[in-house]
Amino acid sequence: MATTDWKTDLRERGYRLTPQRQLVLEAVDHLEHATPDDILTEVRRTASGVNISTVYRTLELLEELGLVSHAHLGHGAPTYHLADRHHHIHMVCRDCTDVIEADLSVAEPFTRQLRASFGFETDMKHFAIFGRCAKCSAGRTDDSRADDASRADAPKARGSES
Repeated sequence: MATTDWKTDLRERGYRLTPQRQLVLEAVDHLEHATPDDILTEVRRTASGVNISTVYRTLELLEELGLVSHAHLGHGAPTYHLADRHHHIHMVCRDCTDVIEADLSVAEPFTRQLRASFGFETDMKHFAIFGRCAKCSAGRTDDSRADDASRADAPKARGSES
């Protein structure tokens, strides 16, 4: 469990640390990158009466209060993690779905270029890069890479022409 004093953080903002809020925070802390459904499953281990709408409302409030943060790591629901953890980039493997965290400093040249070229200030804490992790890349054979390349180079199929 993180060392964050959630009760104090919530009280200072005019909220109580209800049992449901505490369970959701503990689940987010324990699971790290978790969808609302994952969080609900974890919460129901100790409180079977909690429903998904309670989890969503609680996550929304906790994010507004700066206690949790979310990222989109693919199609579907966002994943949540504690906001007091260091900000990081998410690298998501398309094969095994592992999520690798990288320090924001690795993206500094990229964000600097966006700022210089477009005047764009990035919010990298919600950033995810998709690709293939080292383990999955190493597990692929040269033949499967060649198959991928030939599929990418092949012309797109069209409907039958008479």
